[in-house]
Amino acid sequence: MAHLTKLTDTYTLANGVEIPIVGFGTWQTPSGEVAEKSVMDAIAAGYRHIDTAAIYGNEESVGSGIKKSGINRHDLFLTTKLWNNRRDYKSALGGIDESLQKLGTDYVDLYLIHWGNPKATRDHWQEANAETWRAMEDILKSGKARAIGVSNFRVKHLEELFKTATTTPMVNQMFLNPSDMQEEVTQFDTKHGILNEAYSPLGTGKIFGIEALKKIADRYNKSVAQVVLRWSLQHDFLPLPKSVHKERIEENAQLFDFELSHHDMELIDGLHGAAGLADDPDTVGF
Repeated sequence: MAHLTKLTDTYTLANGVEIPIVGFGTWQTPSGEVAEKSVMDAIAAGYRHIDTAAIYGNEESVGSGIKKSGINRHDLFLTTKLWNNRRDYKSALGGIDESLQKLGTDYVDLYLIHWGNPKATRDHWQEANAETWRAMEDILKSGKARAIGVSNFRVKHLEELFKTATTTPMVNQMFLNPSDMQEEVTQFDTKHGILNEAYSPLGTGKIFGIEALKKIADRYNKSVAQVVLRWSLQHDFLPLPKSVHKERIEENAQLFDFELSHHDMELIDGLHGAAGLADDPDTVGF
């Protein structure tokens, strides 16, 4: 594990771009004042990495929150994602332009394909992914994204993509927490220089009901959320905790004054299935 001391420490992506080790997630954060204020609160709390997506419907509010925060755009790492309705070359190029317009910026730091096998292209997913990735590579070359990657891709989707890709994805963002470590894909990613990003690092809240985690948190005098986010960092994952409450946003950033023991890491690793599993990208209904 890298020596992590603060929220703005970075991992280095395969193309040399530095990405802050904790991001602020905005999935399920309603657009308008709620999203805007939560982004402003996150930036005030020290986050320099904000994650959104076209399908979240809050890109305009996230962009507005960034502007109102007063932070220099270049001091922030911003991610958005291409939705399933734009899964060919031309549509994908239109997707980044639409997102940039809504976010009020001329580039994102990271652009991701949101799902590995959407319903609409399931009968030709290999070709759809190849064409979409060709567009992603051109988006990277154009400077509209500083790095590109995928989300919810399993090993078979990546292996297929490698057959035509000229650039390997730099990130794979997925449902990743103690309840589902997705070991096959995280190990594959690491082997190929792909950073594992964790959305729902707190299991969409379900992990808070796990007694074993409460006991560990009590021992460290930390919250369950802090323990699980620290666990994520000690696995070299990049967690994207989401909250709309200022005190939780601040609490989720306090991860650097303790370290989980090897024994406690193993205990947490053993919680598979305790709070749900990742959706299968080959069977999702969208």
